[in-house]
Amino acid sequence: MKLNLTPRLGYVAGLLMSGGLIAYALYLQYYEYQNPCPLCIMQRVVHIVLMVVFLLGALHGPRRTGVYVYSALLTVISLVGAGIATRHVWLQHLPKDKVPECGPGLNYMLDRFPLVEAFAKIFRGSGECAEVGWKLLGLSVAEWSLVWFILLGAWAVYIAVAARRQ
Repeated sequence: MKLNLTPRLGYVAGLLMSGGLIAYALYLQYYEYQNPCPLCIMQRVVHIVLMVVFLLGALHGPRRTGVYVYSALLTVISLVGAGIATRHVWLQHLPKDKVPECGPGLNYMLDRFPLVEAFAKIFRGSGECAEVGWKLLGLSVAEWSLVWFILLGAWAVYIAVAARRQ
């Protein structure tokens, strides 16, 4: 049995995957009381951007060239998310004596610093970003986020490859 994946179906599947990840992050925050650190929030923003692009691709239903554009954009966004998640995972695996001190909250940084400087401070991370409060199958939220960014980027590439075959 051969799966005939249209780009529109591929984008809907990506939208559902991204939406499920955001829904689970909100569940962890509001029902498991796992408050997100600044790097977690940045990863959520990237997942939401992926959701929006997947939604646009699903609504647009582009032809071959459009599929390549959407897939390239999704891949780049996934790589940005993977970079943020990689930094987060790295912070979580630092020895206790190497973990940076906790800094000001995200809202404070965005209110007090120019945007570029605030993002630089957020990306450096803090002690709060090094904490691991939840694990599933031995992986933290940041590690799962990294896995999903890679999978969603690969899915975007697969959509483009499948469109080329059609």
